[in-house]
Amino acid sequence: MATSAERIRDRTQISVTQALRPICESLPAPERAEEFGAAFRRFGDAQIVLLGEASHGTSEFYRARTAITRELIEHHGFTIVAVEADWPDAARIDRYVRHRDAKPGRRYAFTRFPTWMWRNVEVVEFVDWLRTRNERLAPEKRVSFHGLDIYSLGASIASVLDYLDRVDPEAARTARRRYGCLTPWQDEPAAYGRAVLLGERETCEDEAIAQLTELFDHRLKYIAEDGEAFFDAAQNARVVRAAEHYYRMMYHGSRESWNLRDRHMFETLQALLRHFAGGKAVVWAHNSHIGNAAATAMGWQGEFNIGELCRTAYGDGAALIGFGTDRGTVAAASDWDGRMEIKTVRPARADSYEHAFCKTGVARSLTDWREPARRDVAAALRQPMLERAIGVIYRPESELASHYFEAILAEQFDAYVWFEETKAVTPLPAGQTQDVPDTYPFGL
Repeated sequence: MATSAERIRDRTQISVTQALRPICESLPAPERAEEFGAAFRRFGDAQIVLLGEASHGTSEFYRARTAITRELIEHHGFTIVAVEADWPDAARIDRYVRHRDAKPGRRYAFTRFPTWMWRNVEVVEFVDWLRTRNERLAPEKRVSFHGLDIYSLGASIASVLDYLDRVDPEAARTARRRYGCLTPWQDEPAAYGRAVLLGERETCEDEAIAQLTELFDHRLKYIAEDGEAFFDAAQNARVVRAAEHYYRMMYHGSRESWNLRDRHMFETLQALLRHFAGGKAVVWAHNSHIGNAAATAMGWQGEFNIGELCRTAYGDGAALIGFGTDRGTVAAASDWDGRMEIKTVRPARADSYEHAFCKTGVARSLTDWREPARRDVAAALRQPMLERAIGVIYRPESELASHYFEAILAEQFDAYVWFEETKAVTPLPAGQTQDVPDTYPFGL
């Protein structure tokens, strides 16, 4: 016999499904990019469109974001693509898609764990499309590609030093001395944070701040020589400053380190919008970053994210679009730094939003509840329910504890893209051939 809590849960599920069913707009397969993307032209007036994903390893999410981004670029004037990836890796992609000369060296993009998150066939297809489209445009009109994340301490140090070696050798010597404080830890930055926590060494905070400050003190001179190169170096210096702080804070609690990381990503997005004056941006990141954290258990425990910061700063000028699935396969690991596996995604729990979408019977859909005429739908979606989040790690054996959290969907997102069944991304081969053009960012 069902308990009262179970009966309330079942009634909630039924009411949410009934509210959703009339407004779920059926979508074609995302491989039909023009037709799929056309359904999202309603978001073209926004300055920022944030596109989520419920996992980092699902093909349909990448293909859907590609189709939507193509629509926004081709028909609505979007000029920036910013993704949940490291700045130096994405900068290599940016040089490729904007037909700029590759930097010296043979460092290929996205070679650290989790490689499959960006080194996959789905991303390559989008990158090649963007390069082809940019080719026929004047350089100043080409769409750029950038990383928002914080984990590239070593690569960002190297990028700052490479830049200064070219434009100001004396400043490069000073920068080497300052960054020498961090250099022994750049391959294992978490060990730096642990050593500081245990009192085994002083922090490198002052050195990282001093180098960032000095770079900006000379910005007029550097910008006059090459504004794009300076912007790249400045952002890498910002990454070094933020990463130094992050790896110290990560031992003080997940809330502090999460907030520092998302604040950095938001500030990077703002820097891009200032640099490309008048630009409009598409953001690709996990639902947990692009949804409004204030409407989730994350926010209720003191965490914020890019989505919440964009909502506060840009209001309706930011469109937050979540993604979800019921079942299928996903590329993920069992532990951090573990090998990639193709894992089976369990059908969604009966007390989740995903289950309510599954019960609508629409295999692929867009649900948009922003219009005043859809207040009843928004009201139904303000009932707190569980939502699933799969990152680069998926542990189905402990799914409830590991991957579900409570949320209020109508306040977390402006709209939701649904795929009843999904499959894993196709990772690129791990090996790299020797006789490839340096301009090709993935080194295949």
